[in-house]
Amino acid sequence: MDLKCIFSLAILVSQISLSSTQNVNVVIQGATSIGETDDNFVCVTLDWWPTEKCNYNQCPWGKAGLLNLDLKKKGLLNAIKSFNPLRIKVGGSLQDQVVYGVGGVKNCPNFMKNEDSLFGFSQGCHPMERWDELNKFFNQTGLVTFGLNALLGRSRSQIEKDLWVGNWQLQNARDFMKYTISRGYKVDSYEFGNQLSGAGMGASVEAEQYGKDIVVLKNLVKELHPDPKTQPKVLGPSGYYDEKCDDPNMITKIQDPSYLNQVAQTYKGVLNIVNKFKPQSGAWVSKSGGALHGSAKDLSLTFADGFWYLDQLGMASTYNHKVFCRQTLIDGNYALLNTTTSIALLWHRLMGITVLAVTQESNPNLRVYAHYAKKKPRISIIFINLSKDSSFNVTLSNYKHQSRNLRSTDVAKPNFEFRGSKDREEYHLAALAGNIQGQIVLLNGVPMVPTETFDIPVMEPKLVNASTPISISAHSIIYVTIRDFQAPACA
Repeated sequence: MDLKCIFSLAILVSQISLSSTQNVNVVIQGATSIGETDDNFVCVTLDWWPTEKCNYNQCPWGKAGLLNLDLKKKGLLNAIKSFNPLRIKVGGSLQDQVVYGVGGVKNCPNFMKNEDSLFGFSQGCHPMERWDELNKFFNQTGLVTFGLNALLGRSRSQIEKDLWVGNWQLQNARDFMKYTISRGYKVDSYEFGNQLSGAGMGASVEAEQYGKDIVVLKNLVKELHPDPKTQPKVLGPSGYYDEKCDDPNMITKIQDPSYLNQVAQTYKGVLNIVNKFKPQSGAWVSKSGGALHGSAKDLSLTFADGFWYLDQLGMASTYNHKVFCRQTLIDGNYALLNTTTSIALLWHRLMGITVLAVTQESNPNLRVYAHYAKKKPRISIIFINLSKDSSFNVTLSNYKHQSRNLRSTDVAKPNFEFRGSKDREEYHLAALAGNIQGQIVLLNGVPMVPTETFDIPVMEPKLVNASTPISISAHSIIYVTIRDFQAPACA
């Protein structure tokens, strides 16, 4: 639609002093969209790592791998149900060493330590009995993306160490898919290989060969799922974004807006490539945890990780990425099922698929992202305050612009008519006692810990008169939902 007028939302913050309140002007366009996510944007992974997986003098996985995870844990089941649904991606580093125990595969061994093999482990087998158990678990409102082994049939190059050559052999994947269909299991999408594009991570496949083989996979999916309405999506290629694995300064970096902004160029580059070569497709972040090999044990399970994680969700959606998969659901240090459960759950419940443009030039420590809310007509805004010293008092106003979209250099003319409910909903998230390296999250002052029956605690907003300022404390995260927000598109 060609908009002749645009209604936007502006946020004005009054400045008092450097140690208390700073002046920030944020404009959120309520009538134009800059991106759209999948309905199930928030995603988590389940990995194949066995108990013996160790790095940096720690062995964080325990019994959290796909083959040994206790799928009857009450807390685990309740967390999955609370999202209703939660996209779960089955895969990870070892997925290109997994064979499926079906069809012609008679011997089904476990992963074994082998320093000469990829990632230090031998090829392992996924028995169909375990696939049956996993699908009972997924039926608790999980939405499944399955990572396929894309190295089957290939061999290591004699010339380049990490390059794998030869055609992909599809028979084992075919047998696995046919078994899955015969049991009535639902797979939303198949990912072809784990981080095999470019230089790869431990292994790579040349682009031309990978392209030929993903066409083979796509044709296989079409053959086995002829109805386009129920046909699983095919995902690939999976790339690799480098982060230092065990960085002692990571706690400082994730509070540095210039560091967080660096990944924006990656998101922007991916979006440009998609728009140029395959605009009808969409980009996913299929695995991200902030660091490699089990992540940062003194950071990834803490409240501070929420700064990085939510900023990544906001940035990925801003650049039109459809899904963001957090590595991992449980254990490995960077598990979602811990400190960040309530943080991610609020995003999942509040932030809708339509992404709104935000401009904010005054203070980079205040990160702001806005979407139409899941419940309409509403908008939901997330504020991430990276500053340990500064707080903000935020006032909301409507702005009107004509003929064009707002850009960061535009000057908005206020009319100060707020069109919305008398009350707004606020969810204030903070660390217990201000310790951002702690694991207890406060929601509106109440600790978010599981109940005695392992249920996720009720997360209710506080209702605040919409005419009063929003108070954003230092080192805090706030979701704000403006109810009955009107953003008409004028023809």
